[in-house]
Amino acid sequence: MGNVLSAIEKTVPVSLFNRGMAGKIFEDVKRTGAKVVMKNNVAECVLLSPEEYVQMINEINDARLLETALERMENFDPKSLVSQEEIDREFGFTPEMLKGWEEVEIE
Repeated sequence: MGNVLSAIEKTVPVSLFNRGMAGKIFEDVKRTGAKVVMKNNVAECVLLSPEEYVQMINEINDARLLETALERMENFDPKSLVSQEEIDREFGFTPEMLKGWEEVEIE
Protein backbone atom coordinates (compact mmCIF):
# COMPACT_ATOMS: atom_id res chain seq x y z
CA MET A 1 0.00 0.00 0.00
CA GLY A 2 2.95 2.32 0.70
CA ASN A 3 4.06 2.17 -2.94
CA VAL A 4 0.60 3.18 -4.19
CA LEU A 5 0.44 6.12 -1.78
CA SER A 6 3.96 7.18 -2.75
CA ALA A 7 3.07 7.01 -6.45
CA ILE A 8 -0.05 9.12 -5.91
CA GLU A 9 1.86 11.71 -3.87
CA LYS A 10 4.51 11.98 -6.57
CA THR A 11 2.12 12.63 -9.47
CA VAL A 12 0.60 15.93 -10.53
CA PRO A 13 -2.15 16.29 -13.13
CA VAL A 14 -1.25 18.79 -15.86
CA SER A 15 -4.63 20.46 -15.27
CA LEU A 16 -3.25 21.97 -12.04
CA PHE A 17 -0.85 24.04 -14.14
CA ASN A 18 -3.81 25.31 -16.17
CA ARG A 19 -5.48 26.38 -12.91
CA GLY A 20 -2.56 28.61 -11.96
CA MET A 21 -1.04 26.28 -9.36
CA ALA A 22 2.45 26.04 -10.91
CA GLY A 23 4.05 28.01 -8.07
CA LYS A 24 2.59 25.65 -5.44
CA ILE A 25 3.70 22.61 -7.45
CA PHE A 26 7.25 23.98 -7.82
CA GLU A 27 7.46 24.65 -4.07
CA ASP A 28 6.26 21.11 -3.39
CA VAL A 29 8.97 19.73 -5.71
CA LYS A 30 11.62 21.72 -3.82
CA ARG A 31 10.23 20.53 -0.47
CA THR A 32 9.42 16.86 -1.15
CA GLY A 33 11.27 15.91 -4.33
CA ALA A 34 10.49 14.95 -7.90
CA LYS A 35 6.97 14.87 -9.32
CA VAL A 36 5.62 13.15 -12.42
CA VAL A 37 3.27 15.32 -14.46
CA MET A 38 0.38 13.30 -15.87
CA LYS A 39 -1.60 14.18 -18.99
CA ASN A 40 -4.52 11.97 -19.99
CA ASN A 41 -3.34 9.36 -17.46
CA VAL A 42 0.08 9.15 -19.14
CA ALA A 43 3.36 10.39 -17.68
CA GLU A 44 4.24 13.55 -19.62
CA CYS A 45 7.38 14.79 -17.84
CA VAL A 46 9.27 14.77 -14.55
CA LEU A 47 9.81 17.87 -12.44
CA LEU A 48 13.02 18.05 -10.41
CA SER A 49 14.57 20.74 -8.28
CA PRO A 50 17.81 22.15 -9.70
CA GLU A 51 19.70 20.50 -6.82
CA GLU A 52 18.20 17.09 -7.58
CA TYR A 53 19.00 17.52 -11.27
CA VAL A 54 22.64 18.46 -10.62
CA GLN A 55 23.03 15.55 -8.17
CA MET A 56 21.55 13.13 -10.72
CA ILE A 57 23.81 14.40 -13.51
CA ASN A 58 26.86 14.14 -11.23
CA GLU A 59 25.95 10.56 -10.32
CA ILE A 60 25.51 9.65 -13.99
CA ASN A 61 28.87 11.20 -14.86
CA ASP A 62 30.54 9.39 -11.95
CA ALA A 63 29.05 6.09 -13.13
CA ARG A 64 30.31 6.70 -16.67
CA LEU A 65 33.80 7.52 -15.39
CA LEU A 66 33.81 4.40 -13.24
CA GLU A 67 32.73 2.28 -16.20
CA THR A 68 35.52 3.76 -18.33
CA ALA A 69 38.08 3.15 -15.59
CA LEU A 70 36.95 -0.46 -15.15
CA GLU A 71 37.15 -1.08 -18.90
CA ARG A 72 40.63 0.37 -19.00
CA MET A 73 41.75 -1.75 -16.06
CA GLU A 74 40.45 -4.89 -17.77
CA ASN A 75 42.68 -4.14 -20.75
CA PHE A 76 45.64 -2.82 -18.76
CA ASP A 77 49.01 -4.27 -19.71
CA PRO A 78 51.84 -3.27 -17.35
CA LYS A 79 54.30 -3.90 -20.19
CA SER A 80 52.78 -0.97 -22.08
CA LEU A 81 53.80 1.56 -19.41
CA VAL A 82 56.20 4.32 -20.43
CA SER A 83 58.49 5.87 -17.83
CA GLN A 84 58.72 9.60 -17.20
CA GLU A 85 62.31 9.47 -18.40
CA GLU A 86 61.23 7.98 -21.73
CA ILE A 87 58.61 10.69 -22.19
CA ASP A 88 61.13 13.41 -21.32
CA ARG A 89 63.60 12.00 -23.87
CA GLU A 90 60.96 11.64 -26.59
CA PHE A 91 59.68 15.19 -26.22
CA GLY A 92 62.97 16.82 -25.29
CA PHE A 93 62.00 17.90 -21.78
CA THR A 94 64.83 18.79 -19.42
CA PRO A 95 64.74 19.22 -15.63
CA GLU A 96 65.31 22.95 -16.11
CA MET A 97 62.19 23.22 -18.30
CA LEU A 98 60.08 21.60 -15.58
CA LYS A 99 61.23 23.86 -12.72
CA GLY A 100 58.44 25.91 -11.20
CA TRP A 101 55.61 23.66 -12.36
CA GLU A 102 54.45 23.35 -8.74
CA GLU A 103 53.38 27.00 -8.92
CA VAL A 104 51.04 26.37 -11.85
CA GLU A 105 47.42 25.90 -10.81
CA ILE A 106 45.66 23.15 -12.76
CA GLU A 107 41.90 22.99 -12.62
